[in-house]
Amino acid sequence: MSVTVIAHCDWSIEAKKRWMCAAVRQGETWVLSAPEPVGDTGNLTHRLRQRSPDAGVLMGFDFPIGLPTAYGTALGVTDFRSFLRSFGNARSMGWFDVAEHRDQITIDRPFYPMRPGGTQRQHLFDALGLTAKDLLRRCERATPDRGDACMLFWTLGGNQVGKAALAGWREIILPNLGELSLWPFDGPLHELMIPGATVVAETYPGDVCGQLGIPRRPVWSKRQQDGRRSVASHLMRWLENRPHVDGSALQSLISDGFGNGKDGEDRFDATVGLLGMIDVIDGRRGEGVPEADDVKTWEGWILGQQA
Repeated sequence: MSVTVIAHCDWSIEAKKRWMCAAVRQGETWVLSAPEPVGDTGNLTHRLRQRSPDAGVLMGFDFPIGLPTAYGTALGVTDFRSFLRSFGNARSMGWFDVAEHRDQITIDRPFYPMRPGGTQRQHLFDALGLTAKDLLRRCERATPDRGDACMLFWTLGGNQVGKAALAGWREIILPNLGELSLWPFDGPLHELMIPGATVVAETYPGDVCGQLGIPRRPVWSKRQQDGRRSVASHLMRWLENRPHVDGSALQSLISDGFGNGKDGEDRFDATVGLLGMIDVIDGRRGEGVPEADDVKTWEGWILGQQA
């Protein structure tokens, strides 16, 4: 698999909360860099490619890349990439506009609501003619370790992902659609990662925490420096067990709990996500994609999450 640059981007609708952590392979060694602001998304792929020209580049983002199958079927389009290619036609013009009122929700304007106040998820179900289960992708449904994720089209709440997805698709995927390979829609990583390729994959740092053996109890918070410091040993153990990974630029940051600033949580997630991506590329962990046509045509998957 020809991968020389890996970058994991902790995403947000706010540019100042977007942080990334990157690794470049030098010979047989992965050299990790300290987390840094994502910066201008207009030239992000170019900047990453400059770290190792002509190499394969894998970018991970923790926003949804895919749509629920039931919704895609209702659209009447064949697959997710075809849906993305349709942007610019008259039907898609309002897709990025979050509905302010329930009577504005349509199959071509599914994000709701713009703000709280008299809004219910049922408004979304009724307008789209779909159920709560229909609007969750398979990778978002409850597992033994967590409950259902927040559905893509609902744009309220602390863990809402809809507006972040809108920003990510508009800034990263659509402007570069002709140059990017989208995992797993375009194939498995070993087929996509060729010299000069740029591949985008969906990630979930919360799932990687479990892969690293970070326990849920005693309860800790990644929003607090003390919480991040309390689980630092798990990240350090990951580095110690992988002598081919040079994490010297990260060790003091990890031990310190990623600092006491408000960006500590974002830098933590950027780093954790990168460690999970490296394990997949190195073959320590499978890609996780289930053998289901709807996953590969419409819904996508979270890299490394086991089906």
